[in-house]
Amino acid sequence: MEKLKSKASIEPYHHAAGGWGAVKYVAINLIKEKVAGGNYRTLFKQNQPEGFDCPGCAWPDREHASTFEFCENGVKAVAAEATTKRVTPAFFEANTVATLMAQSDYELEQHGRLTDPMVYDAQTDKYVPISWDRAFKLIASHLNKLDNPDRAAFYTSGRAGNEAAFVYQLFVRMFGTNNFPDCSNMCHEATSRGLPATVGVGKGTVTLHDFEQADTLLIFGQNPATNHPRMLGELREASKRGAVIVSINPLRERGLERFTDPQSMLEMLTMSSTKIASTFIQPKLGGDFALIKGVAKRTLELDDEAIAQGRERVLDVDFIAQHTHGFDVFADDLRMQDWQELIDEAGVSREHIETLTRIYVNGKRVIATWGMGITQHKHSVQTVHMLSNLLMMRGNIGREGAGLCPVRGHSNVQGNRTVGIEEQPSQEFLDRLGKAFNFEPPREHGLDVVETVHEMLEGHVKVFIGLGGNFVMATPDTPRTFDALRSCDLTVHITTKLNRSHLVHGKDALILPTLGRTEIDVQNGVPQGVTVEDSMSMVHISYGMNKPASKNLMSETAIVANIAHATLGSDKVDWLGYASDYDRIRDAIESVLDGFENYNERIAQPGGFHLRVASREREWLTDTGKANFIPHKVQRDTPIRRAKQLHGDQLMTLMTTRSHDQYNTTIYALDDRYRGVFGQRRVVFINPEDIEMLGFKAGDWVDMSTVWDDGIERRANRFLIVAYDIPRGCIGAYYPETNPLVPLHSTGDICNTPTSKSIPVLLTRSQEEMALAA
Repeated sequence: MEKLKSKASIEPYHHAAGGWGAVKYVAINLIKEKVAGGNYRTLFKQNQPEGFDCPGCAWPDREHASTFEFCENGVKAVAAEATTKRVTPAFFEANTVATLMAQSDYELEQHGRLTDPMVYDAQTDKYVPISWDRAFKLIASHLNKLDNPDRAAFYTSGRAGNEAAFVYQLFVRMFGTNNFPDCSNMCHEATSRGLPATVGVGKGTVTLHDFEQADTLLIFGQNPATNHPRMLGELREASKRGAVIVSINPLRERGLERFTDPQSMLEMLTMSSTKIASTFIQPKLGGDFALIKGVAKRTLELDDEAIAQGRERVLDVDFIAQHTHGFDVFADDLRMQDWQELIDEAGVSREHIETLTRIYVNGKRVIATWGMGITQHKHSVQTVHMLSNLLMMRGNIGREGAGLCPVRGHSNVQGNRTVGIEEQPSQEFLDRLGKAFNFEPPREHGLDVVETVHEMLEGHVKVFIGLGGNFVMATPDTPRTFDALRSCDLTVHITTKLNRSHLVHGKDALILPTLGRTEIDVQNGVPQGVTVEDSMSMVHISYGMNKPASKNLMSETAIVANIAHATLGSDKVDWLGYASDYDRIRDAIESVLDGFENYNERIAQPGGFHLRVASREREWLTDTGKANFIPHKVQRDTPIRRAKQLHGDQLMTLMTTRSHDQYNTTIYALDDRYRGVFGQRRVVFINPEDIEMLGFKAGDWVDMSTVWDDGIERRANRFLIVAYDIPRGCIGAYYPETNPLVPLHSTGDICNTPTSKSIPVLLTRSQEEMALAA
């Protein structure tokens, strides 16, 4: 049994992922959050047919679910929401915004649940109570005096249910804008923009059933043990039946090495574990594109060799002929591609590319999964295209046990996009929405996250409303985002707990406390359920189980509906009627969106229903009517290359990452035990050879500064060097601490996602530490 670390330390972690360590940390969190004993039972209703949906990640539930499925980070999310700690008006009376700003993000999280709506008072620098009615009138006043609806932006996090999100987007479009910055803009936007061009739909093509049938799983840029712990259960079962699992990631993560399933009595009692990945490929940061293209090139070469020798073809020629467009051009590009360029750009050897290729071509049913290690780069859309190309070469899309599997982050980020949280809506969607509600929706594309920050800084956006999330800590270029929010006339945050976004406020500012996913939502005496869509397009309903944290909370849906009613009136839409009966909202969704027929009836079935994904059935909703092969060259002119030319080997490429005791910007504790970090967060992971080359040693403290060409100094100071297995020239550190290093202009092609996995930085000795030493 491992011991609990109480002080800041760096100690190698020798245990498997999961196991007793996960159970212990769950107990610690339940105690720390002071979860009431009656609420412990709630955990066993998590992801159950008659229970509530986990407010954490978007990994799907098997049968939603027949037995309790243990998930350490899911329990942490529930414990954080079910805490008995409260942030009351008395708390705000005792604390100015300035004093709260001095606290860490972890300390802010630990204060507990918000209980009452609050408004900022500039004279005292404090939040003071406000009635719900006055809060809604204040919002309506600010919105209605704008000279252009586009001067407001409406942010959405992935925690909002389909019902709140649909009413939100309807209200905002009736108000007159498509300004919907959302969390997708910062994570899987490359997926949402990349897949429609290749397979016609910006969603994955697999279900959990396919995981049961797959013989090969390629895990790109993903750390399931921390970000999607329940995924490890599927990988464990796949490994036990003999499937080949490959981890492709700059960091060799413990959860993909071995896993002790807390639900396996044998593994828990014997302290044993299951090996997960059999092969680890560690490309350099941004090297996935070249690696995947190298595998595609070698696959084509093997097919050419098979033709020459009269053997069975490696390519699925029937699939390519019947279902694809552009293969010949793509194949010509592969043949012309220089091998050495691919090897240099991937940061792996030719032998590693050969190994990965052999695994791929030997697989009959191959699933490729990916996370933000793929999507937060300048050429992330091109990488998604190349991954689609690779799977199409052997017909691994629309085949049982095979397909594309982007693994989304927050629990309903995909559902939000499905029901209309989209700054670039299709004309067809707008036509149907306008027809259903008898209005003309705005047609111009709205603002995404990065564009919203720019427009705030320019003084164009004056009202910001956030439906969940922690905008200022999730976004790049932190000091500039602070300036952007502070330039607004009004900032509004709909939220369960206090975070830094509430302290970086406009001239007027509101904090509106809402029910959590775990809490009973009663409207007009009737319990209401909310629906979500997971990463594999399953839609199911969720009912809270706990007593609300305060009698003065409102549901997200009710808050949005009341804002709409106060701003627009209810002549065209009965907003308050929607707030009183969520079935009516689902009827409205059904009237606008294909796939939601008999919505209310179908979610009454255990497990809900699957939203049809056309590409899964080999129906291609593309301009060509087929799946498209899209060739791309290796990019030569990149910020990393330009910075390297200036600084040589001194230049490091930074990736931001989560710790294990973190979900998105929420910090549950200060440990990252699988990486051996305890009691601290300001650490930087560096290859031991780079530590020596740079003239440092493990345990030194360094400052980091970004190499960029806009004259803005970007620094993050005082980080502890930790020697780690990471490719040369690459370093890793936690966000949001390193978000100040990500330039607002550093975004992915086409998707405009911040390139948080490829930031050019220089390391120098910590000025603070040198001053202390002097």
